[in-house]
Amino acid sequence: MTLEREKVYMEARSAFDKGEYDRAEKLFLELLKLNTNYADIYNKLGFIYHQKNDLDKAAWFFEKALQLNPGYTEASLNLSVTYNELGRFEDANRIFSHAAKLAHPAPSVLDPYVQGKLANEHAQLGDQYYDLGLYDEALDEYKKALKLRPNFVDIITKAGITLREKGQFDEAIRVFMRAKEVNPKYITALIHLGITYYMKGFIDLAVDEWDGAIKIDPKNKDAQAYMNMIKKEII
Repeated sequence: MTLEREKVYMEARSAFDKGEYDRAEKLFLELLKLNTNYADIYNKLGFIYHQKNDLDKAAWFFEKALQLNPGYTEASLNLSVTYNELGRFEDANRIFSHAAKLAHPAPSVLDPYVQGKLANEHAQLGDQYYDLGLYDEALDEYKKALKLRPNFVDIITKAGITLREKGQFDEAIRVFMRAKEVNPKYITALIHLGITYYMKGFIDLAVDEWDGAIKIDPKNKDAQAYMNMIKKEII
């Protein structure tokens, strides 16, 4: 890279890091016109177009980044997310699997950023399965996510909710208790643990959880609604 191109590249990177995406886009495109074909440039342009909700263009740039560097994990993950948003689920899963294979050859040195992003991708796929009523598949994805990041309390809670939907109340309670261990103030886990206790007929335990949620957040409407429901039943 010539000094002139390097200067433009550094300006583009600086603008990108500051969130000045219009300026970064202009500079990166200028570099492409100068035949500076770096995978990083295509990936960042893809990110910019994704931010602008131009998903087709974003996908094209992520694809180009991977053509230049098939081992570019971040571009693979970005492309997988974009395909998913475009409704190209098979392509999204194919690219995601590729990214996972790239990330897993040496688990002991797996980059934390990649690890977290992969975990969230598994969780998002799990959410889609859950919404379709495919609870076994959803649970599998949540477990994969938790294998990567065991302390993601929101994913632990989603796994508990899925187990409850499958009728596995005792296992769901165990998982919600695990969520409480990770973060005792994570209200969603408290509320759903209360719901599960209630469904098993353990009213006092349910009330304890909802009361605990209200103490953490007195304005939480879900916890208040369940407490009001219990009061009406008692009356």
